[in-house]
Amino acid sequence: MKFVAIWKPAEIDDAQPTQAEMAAMGALINEMMQAGVLLDTGGVMNGGASMRVRRDGDTITVTDGPFTEAKEVIGGYAVFKVASKDEALAWTRRFLEVAGNGTSELHELGEFS
Repeated sequence: MKFVAIWKPAEIDDAQPTQAEMAAMGALINEMMQAGVLLDTGGVMNGGASMRVRRDGDTITVTDGPFTEAKEVIGGYAVFKVASKDEALAWTRRFLEVAGNGTSELHELGEFS
């Protein structure tokens, strides 16, 4: 099973992570890679290159970012390959312990061959 976890921080700030926070996240990412669980991960740049594209009938509307409300900001993502929903949830809990306050949405990905 594959899942994508989308992380939204509780607050938006310009503070950079500390060395200790970076080391803790690096250790978790390494552990997940060694376990064969982590397929991809990254931070999301919420600057001027952000866009929201919406279709309504025959009309497509493009709204340029940046999106500044906390509920609109995506901090990062991870794609997991796991044996179960419970395993995806366990890794997400571990991530939140390192990342801090925020929300992580888990979505199962369809696998089409």
